[in-house]
Amino acid sequence: MPLHLTKIAFGAKSFADIEQWYAGRSSPHLTTRYRPTKWEECIGGSLFWIHEHNIVARSQILGFSQTENGRWRIELEPRLVKVMPRPKRAHQGWRYLKGEPPRDLEDGEEIGDLIPGRLAGKLQRLGLI
Repeated sequence: MPLHLTKIAFGAKSFADIEQWYAGRSSPHLTTRYRPTKWEECIGGSLFWIHEHNIVARSQILGFSQTENGRWRIELEPRLVKVMPRPKRAHQGWRYLKGEPPRDLEDGEEIGDLIPGRLAGKLQRLGLI
């Protein structure tokens, strides 16, 4: 089973901002200083986007390549898939996703009103959701 990564959608004011970033690129990618140690296991996995303390979407990781200046590029599938939101704390850079990944939302499935990520995390730790 491939490994998955998480990344903050830094600067996104709404989910529409993330969608707009994807729509404007034919081959979306992220650039990072360091390649993940387990990078080979991440190919075929997904990069999960965190927005407002919730994992909200994913895109499949297609590969890794080095840029001219020595940084690493994470090549992503140009399709953004909405997932069932899951509380996730903010972090810098990327991290490996622990546990089972959130499921994809079906076509036309709406998530309704979301509980803010911090509150949802507290309720989850209490076993209430």
